Amino acid sequence: MKIIKPFLPLIGILFISLFFVDCKSTKDSQKAHAAVENYDLDPALLWKIEGNGLAKVSYLFGTIHMIDADKFFWPPKTLAAFDESEQVAFEIDMNEMNDLGAQMGLMTKAFMKDGLTLKDLYSEEDYATVKNHLSEMGLPMFLMEKLKPMFLTVFASGDIDMSTGFGAGSSMKSYEMEFMSLAKDSEKAISGLETIEYQLSVFDSIPYTDQAQMLLESITSSDAGDDQFAEMMDMYLTQDISAMSSMMGEEEAGIGGYEDILLFTRNKNWIPIMSDKMKTASTFFAVGAGHLGGKDGVIDLLKKAGYKLTPVSQVSK
Repeated sequence: MKIIKPFLPLIGILFISLFFVDCKSTKDSQKAHAAVENYDLDPALLWKIEGNGLAKVSYLFGTIHMIDADKFFWPPKTLAAFDESEQVAFEIDMNEMNDLGAQMGLMTKAFMKDGLTLKDLYSEEDYATVKNHLSEMGLPMFLMEKLKPMFLTVFASGDIDMSTGFGAGSSMKSYEMEFMSLAKDSEKAISGLETIEYQLSVFDSIPYTDQAQMLLESITSSDAGDDQFAEMMDMYLTQDISAMSSMMGEEEAGIGGYEDILLFTRNKNWIPIMSDKMKTASTFFAVGAGHLGGKDGVIDLLKKAGYKLTPVSQVSK
């Protein structure tokens, strides 16, 4: 059992991991985005963006928010592309994660409204299941009771040990944190495609009862979750973003019909923001790999907007 220690240091990690559940989906998404197989892309995490009037080349990189430290790797030419770029854009402005005052102010938005608690959302039996699971992980219920259930889904797997964060000696690494460190060292401008406030507001679009059910399913199907995580990790290591998109359209358990809110709408919102940034400077975009492939993925949407995208870190199938 992995013990997660202080709660407050995890706030920043949570902001990275809010959409870790993007790797799961339902058959509702398969119906709405049935043509995933028609969007088969070369296996590459790094893509060059050019054309459509751009004066300079920009780059798109698909991250994985958490990866075992011993599996972390830099795809070919990634660091060269990063060095070539003048600024870096993440899903959110990573500078916000280092502002403790801002984090504390946002914590109020992590709690459910109207005084609701987890106990209000479950039967007595299901509540006991959730409470026992969180307690076994070292998470005191009095701290967790009023949090939106989607936050707690991050902790559903006991195999994710975030007690040491992503620093030296940690068993996990974050591509966002690595890029953030490189950006600071090279004094590159850092920005985000959306705000933390927006990400938190997304949770208010999903009924708490549905969030609670997702949390319960994550706990009770932990073995299946482990298998899915391992499968997704293999896809990431082989840079198979098309397979990741297909997986998101085939899984029967996960984000329960809210893919448009958690994934596709966000992708569409990013395109004009990305366009504006690329017009002003060569930009290195680092977003979750699950956003890249498939219909209404970032690559598809950028192509539809008139840009030419070319795989850079391509590997052999």
